[in-house]
Amino acid sequence: MAHFAKIGMNGKVIGVLTLGNGDMLNADGVEDESVGQQYLERHNNWPAPMWIQTSYNTSSGTHKLGGTPLRGNYAGIGYIWDEDNNIFYPKSPYASWVLDVPTAKWKSPIGDAPALTAEQQAQNDAATHRWGYVWNEGGQSWDLTDSKA
Repeated sequence: MAHFAKIGMNGKVIGVLTLGNGDMLNADGVEDESVGQQYLERHNNWPAPMWIQTSYNTSSGTHKLGGTPLRGNYAGIGYIWDEDNNIFYPKSPYASWVLDVPTAKWKSPIGDAPALTAEQQAQNDAATHRWGYVWNEGGQSWDLTDSKA
């Protein structure tokens, strides 16, 4: 099964359809994205260039099964198709975050959240606490919280 994202205005993904691999074979019997695009245009009345193949097994620039990642992420409805960088990515979770193109992920302007201490992790493992970090957009910081408190 192949998956194709239906691209709408401003590069927004407005649908994702599956297509049988046999429906995208070229004259040499090789899977070809452009053949799949033509098939989808004929059967869905949507322009061929607005169908972009996406991989169900690709997330954050990595193929889950060890294969070659395709276009950063599996396209979901509401994702953005970035033709210049050849990636799909979700809406930014915060206004200050920046897109990391190689991983097709959003990152905070100060990097990843700090690691929990060994004591905090032990308390999480024992289920006496639920320590974690949440992004504070106003303070531009990672704030430690205990969601069990």
